[in-house]
Amino acid sequence: MVLIVEDDPAVQISLALLLKQAGYSTLLADDAATALALLTQHPVQLVVQDMNFSLQTSGEEGLALLEQIRQHWPMLPVLLMTAWGSIALAVRGMKLGAADFFTKPWDNQQLLELIQTTLELATPVSAPLTGRAQLDSQYDFSALIGEHPEFVRQLATIARVARTKAPVLIYGESGTGKELVADAIHRNSPRQLQPLVKVNMGAVTSSLFESEMFGHVRGAFTDAKVNRAGHIASASQGTLFLDEIGELQKTDQVKLLRVLQEQRYQPVGASQSEQADFRLVSATNQDLSQLVSSGLFREDLLYRLNLICIRLPPLRERRSDIPLLAKALLLQLARDYQLPGVQLTQGASDWLYAQPWPGNIRQLKQTLERTLLLASAEGDKQQLDQQDFISAMTDPAPTGATTTMHGRTLDEVEKQLIEQALAQFQGNLSRVAKQLGLSRTALYRRLEKHQLSVQRDEP
Repeated sequence: MVLIVEDDPAVQISLALLLKQAGYSTLLADDAATALALLTQHPVQLVVQDMNFSLQTSGEEGLALLEQIRQHWPMLPVLLMTAWGSIALAVRGMKLGAADFFTKPWDNQQLLELIQTTLELATPVSAPLTGRAQLDSQYDFSALIGEHPEFVRQLATIARVARTKAPVLIYGESGTGKELVADAIHRNSPRQLQPLVKVNMGAVTSSLFESEMFGHVRGAFTDAKVNRAGHIASASQGTLFLDEIGELQKTDQVKLLRVLQEQRYQPVGASQSEQADFRLVSATNQDLSQLVSSGLFREDLLYRLNLICIRLPPLRERRSDIPLLAKALLLQLARDYQLPGVQLTQGASDWLYAQPWPGNIRQLKQTLERTLLLASAEGDKQQLDQQDFISAMTDPAPTGATTTMHGRTLDEVEKQLIEQALAQFQGNLSRVAKQLGLSRTALYRRLEKHQLSVQRDEP
């Protein structure tokens, strides 16, 4: 049962017909008193409420009704209707506890998807999955390693929202695995067979934002020789992952907000707009609320991004997971570098457990990788002990031709790593660069430095 609170009869009828055709039963109210009376008399599951009903233009009466609903029916989701120019009013409503908002005029299909998502998120789970084994039995979380209670709690949230279209904002320090969470959300969603497009917003300059995100048509500017699809088009029917969303320039934030509101975008130089169909996942290591307070981030965009928040704990707060992570990461690295069978001694595992890891999982992986490679230079070593890690971390930095304690220069080790990666990925430089954590430009420099030739690159 959906309660529609709207004083305009045409809007009332339009919404009621749309919801009836979609299988929902509705109740209609044109003022706050009627709405509250109906809520006491009927098992309403959702309220769709205009912010400016009963001839009010300030929205204050709408906010007052919302406050009463939140007070007496705190678990009842409320969707707010507003005009594009009154989004600030909807943001005030979100602060008071509204589930979400949409603007008028609306797109019927998008509104029905929003209603479905809101109801799915508001529906209590009869038997919530709380254990790691339970979650793994129904979801593919194989890349997300850990059994710490707080980490498992976040996995349960991921499981809860993955199958919806709700936008997700992932908070976490650098190196905590935010991209892996985005992968897991997409992999466990109905969109899993469609593209997952990843964009580092810190690398998208304001001058290129529209071209990168919306694409452009031939002749739109001097270098536009051909039509080019943007990231939004590439993510059609799939998932768009915006990493480092806090780096998005203020002038570009309103452009993204409008796309999220209208679900349409216009390629640079095009005469018509295009439909945008993507599930949005964002990530940041910054406090966006603080950026809002500082005037660096739009509050209305923040509320559009963070319908669901996932907060990844840093490694120091889930220390019990360090041995599990180290074991899994070492297995992966040994396989990548064709060094099978290498294991950690108990002493090494205890030593890793005791370290602070300010760089989180990324730093742990880099330490394991460095230690594995330097230890393998001695020969066929099957176990890494505490001293291997201490030696690897106290070796000189990899600059110039500094000699390591194993009698090989780090330049030689670097060359060997690149050669192994080139062989593993058959000369595909994009995959080689990703494996080594380098940009393609940085990889080219190293290929030239070590006088390495590539027999085959990607087409």
